[in-house]
Amino acid sequence: MKKLSIIIPCYNEEKTIIPLLISINKVQLTDGIEKEIVIIDDKSSDNSISIINKYNEENDNKIKLLINEKNCGKGYSIRKGINECNGDYIIIQDADLEYSPSEYNKLLGPILNNFADVVYGSRFKGGDPHRVLFFWHSIGNKILTFLSNISTNLNLTDMETCYKLFKSDIIKKIQLKENRFGFEPEVTAKISKIKNIKIYEVGISYNGRTYDEGKKINWKDGFRAIYCIIKYSFVK
Repeated sequence: MKKLSIIIPCYNEEKTIIPLLISINKVQLTDGIEKEIVIIDDKSSDNSISIINKYNEENDNKIKLLINEKNCGKGYSIRKGINECNGDYIIIQDADLEYSPSEYNKLLGPILNNFADVVYGSRFKGGDPHRVLFFWHSIGNKILTFLSNISTNLNLTDMETCYKLFKSDIIKKIQLKENRFGFEPEVTAKISKIKNIKIYEVGISYNGRTYDEGKKINWKDGFRAIYCIIKYSFVK
């Protein structure tokens, strides 16, 4: 039986993590694919860990929970999760509710039909619902995607998307180094260099958060992303 590993980096998401897990558990994956949930808590200072542990106990301890010894960043947590996954496919899932697990099958489609090795879920493609939020944030995303495309020669519409689905054997072979939000341009640059790699995009919905609601990425992360785009254009 095929398995989808769902990596969830988590930092101070006590309000959203359980609704997210409930949403994931409700999803019936196509072709009877099983789910493996791997949460990496990045040393949360709220009640995230205790809440996850309680939920896990009530659900036969089906979730693998890893806790970083100190706050290391999203990229570090994702790398740690990749090493722990046992699935045939791996998807990144933020611990907030900005992305809907109900769209896993949409992302799996191109891979299961042997069209793709990697699938990106684009917030700027298709006619799915999107919450209307920050103009400059969307412009920043498009600029970063544009710069990334220049360096990789891809034509992605949303390099910064959380939803990236990989065949496990591909992502596990890539040596990732970025600890924080530089993960997105780094992994994009490195998969683009794989010979004959097949990368697809599918349109997804998006329910973005405001900063008051817990959004964490900021302008400093944007500058780091530009640095990573330039750096990993030349570094393997």
